[in-house]
This record gives sequence, C-alpha cells and structure tokens, in this order.
Amino acid sequence: MKVKLLKKEYEFFAPWEKTFNKVATPFEEFLHNQTTTGLVLMIMTVIALILANSPLAEAYSHLFHTHFTVALGEFAIDHTLHHWINDGLMAIFFFLVGLEIKREVMVGELSDPKNAVLPIVAALGGMVFPALIFYYITQGTPAENGWGIPMATDIAFAISALVLLGKRVPAALVTFLVGLAIVDDLGAVTVIALFYTEQINMPYLLAAFVFFAVLISFNRFGIHKPLPYFIVGGFMWASMLESGVHATIAGILTALAIPAKPKFNPSFFHEHMNTLVNAYQKEERNDPNHQLSDNQKSLVRQMEKGVHRVQTPLNRLEHDLHLPVGLIIIPLFALANAGIALNFSEMGGLLTEPVTLGVMFGLVFGKVIGIAGVSWVVIKLGLARLPTGSTMSQLFGVSFLGGIGFTMSIFIAELAWDTPNDMLLGAKTGILVASLVAGLFGFLWLRFIAKSATSN
Repeated sequence: MKVKLLKKEYEFFAPWEKTFNKVATPFEEFLHNQTTTGLVLMIMTVIALILANSPLAEAYSHLFHTHFTVALGEFAIDHTLHHWINDGLMAIFFFLVGLEIKREVMVGELSDPKNAVLPIVAALGGMVFPALIFYYITQGTPAENGWGIPMATDIAFAISALVLLGKRVPAALVTFLVGLAIVDDLGAVTVIALFYTEQINMPYLLAAFVFFAVLISFNRFGIHKPLPYFIVGGFMWASMLESGVHATIAGILTALAIPAKPKFNPSFFHEHMNTLVNAYQKEERNDPNHQLSDNQKSLVRQMEKGVHRVQTPLNRLEHDLHLPVGLIIIPLFALANAGIALNFSEMGGLLTEPVTLGVMFGLVFGKVIGIAGVSWVVIKLGLARLPTGSTMSQLFGVSFLGGIGFTMSIFIAELAWDTPNDMLLGAKTGILVASLVAGLFGFLWLRFIAKSATSN
C-alpha cells in the first residue's frame, strides 16, 4: 500500500490530527467540557421528561427501582439503581468538584485574594438570600427543611449560556462565574454534610476518618499514582455510606488528598526531555517500514513517563474525568431524577404550593439579590472591583444565570425529605421552571440589553 506523505518526509498524511495541533489552556478545556456537559444534560432532561409522561412511564420508574447488591462476606450494600447513581456514581462527580475546588484555591481565580473577593462574597450572597426566601415562604410547613435546594448554581448550564454569547461577554466575567460556581459548590457540599445527614453511626464515621488519614499520608509520602487513592477512597465511601453522612462527601475528601505537585519540576523536565530527544536523534535510521529501534522505543517510553511526571496528579485526573463525568454520570443522574410526571390539570395548584414557590423565588430572585446586590455593595465600599472589561449591567445578567440550579438543587431535593412525596415533586417542578426562566432571562439580558464597557 502506498503511503501519502506531506512535505516533511517524517510526517504522515493525517488530516484528522489537525485538532491535536491546537493548544488549549486548561481553562479553555474546562469551559469546553462544561459546555458539552450542559448540552448533553439538556438532552437527557428532555428524554427523562418524555419517558415520565409516556406509556413507558411505569417501565421507566421500575428500572430505577431495581435493586443491586454488592456483598463482601457478611458486609453487603443493597440499594436501588436510583440510589447507586445518587450515592455511588455522584461520588465521582463530587470527586471532580473537589479537584476543581482545590485547583481554583491553589492556582486559579480563588488563589489571588484581590480576584477572589468578589466571586466569594457573591457566591455567599447567592446562597444565603435564596435560602432565606425559601424559608420565609415555607416556614411552619413540612417543606421548610428544603431551604438548601435553591442555594446551588449549575455550573454546566450557566457556563454554556455564557459561551453561546461569545465575545459579547468579557472573558473576566466568565472567570468570575466559574469562581462563583466553585465557591457555590463548596457551600452546597458543606450544607449537605452538616444539615442533610441521617442519624450518625460513629464507628463507621471514625472508620471513614481513618481512611481519610491514610489518604493524607499517601500525599505526604509522595505517592503520585491514582490507584491507591481510589482503593482507599472506595473504602472511605463505603464507610461514609453506612455512617449516615452522605457518601458523596467521600468524593470531596478523596480529591483534597490528591497531590497538587508534580514529580518533575518544569526546569528538570526541560533538561530531561532535551537529553532524551538528543539520544533519540542519534538513534535515527532509515527503516523502510518506519519501525523504531529498541533504544528508540525505550526513549519514547521515557518521554511519555516524563510528560506524566511534569503534570500534577490533580490536573491529570481533572482532565481525564471531565468528559466521563459530563457525558455519562451527570446525564445518568438527570435521567434518573428529572423525570417528573406532569399533570397539566393540576399544574396551577402545584405552582402555588409553598415548596414550589420557595424554590422558584429563591432561585430567580434570591440569586439576583444575593449575587448582583451583594456584589454592588462590596464594589461601592471599595472592597472589590468589577471583573475587567465588564459592567454592573452585565454582572446583573450573570446573576440571573446563577439561578440555574439544576444538578445540585435536584440532588439536595432528594435529601431534604425522608420519603418521596408531593414536596419532592413540587421542588423538582420549581427547579425546572426557575432554571428555565432564569437561564432564558439571563441570556436575553446579556444578548440584547446589557451594556458593555466599550459602549459606555
């Protein structure tokens, strides 16, 4: 077979590889992955709604209530598929969230105090005011325990809306939203750990902390391979599951133990790779089949190891997990949890229920008051500054996008009450309606109304 070559004799004709020549920063990759996740999540939500309101509704419900048991000797974990997704697969989602939080605090937007002030206070305002509004509307009713539901922002949907706006939104404002969403996720995790736990089983909780101590020791002793962390993290997850503290917290704790320093520092990596490349060039030969010599194969493997060792385990795992989590785990979560049976004849009454109103007003108005209002106050006080190239009008639009609370809000709603009931149905309905209203209004505001800094 004749092989077509490019001008450079050593480069084969492979037009599909052009994509790999484009160098994207980790932040650009993060935005791309979140946009992809948002699109897939939207499609899966629509599918869940269709299934829940079709002749397949009973089969759809039965599927996620099928029991699966994992046993080791006398120890057994028996849960429905729905629980395995929410307690098991979502622990991997929370592991990714933990990696993102750690990266942001160490080298990202939250690492610089001057840049961190605004997203931190905006996120805190965006958590407190929605919770207060929800509690005010539902106080004195059984629904009041769901006050944590409207606190969360869905980073995938919110960033997807901003990316669709392109250059109409300054890059610094996108970075602000990412920082805000990361702090928001940390707040949601804290709320879940402190307020949405079952009765504590101390022996299992102590066992979980012992496993966490083992993970920290791995970090301190310089273990960089992910497998030991995953194995011990799995045991910590099982202990958390039996302790009463929500098992997904194990994902966050495991992420915090992942090393954030590489084995090779950049200067040594540069010298090491130059040495290997020079040795490789000395071994060059004109093999008609383009086969490498044994020494060249060894050198290439050493180069590959060097590339891995100059990257931190934290960065590698975050990069590797984004698409599996975004394309498999979160869509499965949406398929299992977003299927709401809509009875349009009862929709008017459902939308006036305290829990539904609390969620809708909390996500739409609470987020705007908390994010835009608190941001305006701290900027006027001189404690923070607007993101570079942005205006308060644009920040107001972004605060509406903060009202898209889909994934984490549904997750908290599943924990808020002991048994599935009308409150859960009302909460999920409120989440869907509020997320749709907040997302559309925020997008349209930024697209047609918000004034840019250049137009002032």
